[in-house]
Amino acid sequence: MKVTFIGVGAIGLPMALQIQAAGHVVTGVDVSDAVIANAKLQGIETVRNFSDAPSADVAVVMVATPDQLAMLVEQVGKAAQGMLWILMSTVGPNSMREQGEALQRVGARVVDAPVTGGVARAKTGELVIFAAGSPADVASAKPLLDAMGTVRVTGEKLGDGQSIKVVNQHLCAVHIAAAAEALNLARLLGLDPAMVLDLVQGGAAGSWMLSDRGPRMVAGTDVEVTSTIGIFVKDSGLVVAAGETCGAQLPLLSIAHERFCRAAKDGLAARDDSRVIETFS
Repeated sequence: MKVTFIGVGAIGLPMALQIQAAGHVVTGVDVSDAVIANAKLQGIETVRNFSDAPSADVAVVMVATPDQLAMLVEQVGKAAQGMLWILMSTVGPNSMREQGEALQRVGARVVDAPVTGGVARAKTGELVIFAAGSPADVASAKPLLDAMGTVRVTGEKLGDGQSIKVVNQHLCAVHIAAAAEALNLARLLGLDPAMVLDLVQGGAAGSWMLSDRGPRMVAGTDVEVTSTIGIFVKDSGLVVAAGETCGAQLPLLSIAHERFCRAAKDGLAARDDSRVIETFS
């Protein structure tokens, strides 16, 4: 298929490369000069505007925020007609429904398909993808989705995939904050946090986030950035908003959200999300 991939940054680029490696023709779109240059260097021809990309069968969207998605949909307008749009950004169920329906009104087909797994799994094509939409549209999207990871079909309603991603991000945010709090507790007890991590991560207290983020938490501030504090400010904020919409009580998530917001306020927004541990020091 001919694919326009919108948003070829840290996670979008490896996703686009997986699609290209599967034999599809991919053109990237991004507004950042640095991102455009990097994408071209990695073998993805990339342009600044959707209108500059060659005609395509499918648009895959990996922008960062609900506002960016709304701006994109408004800019594209009727040019979306006849295309399949796979919306993979984490934007929350309300944004997905609003923008998905806007695309459908101009004659586009839409699949709601947020991902989990981060940059590391994007690079290996091992993302988990929560796909929602009509069976026909999901089937049309599946060759591309299969190139990027494992597809979990979640329902037919736009927003269902995002709702599951909200639950996923609730757990991720709480687990990261809990790991940071626990490793700081180890330090204050006079223990070596790295030793404690090694002892507990394989037992009942272990979690995927503890094993993944824990080593970076004990390594120090200048670790590789795979997912930023800023992303978790946004994502945990989406969880808060979703909880308010449905009347859910989220006391643990609220604490984690406050920690990520504090880290961003302290100048850590562009650092790896594991650096939330610095709010405990």
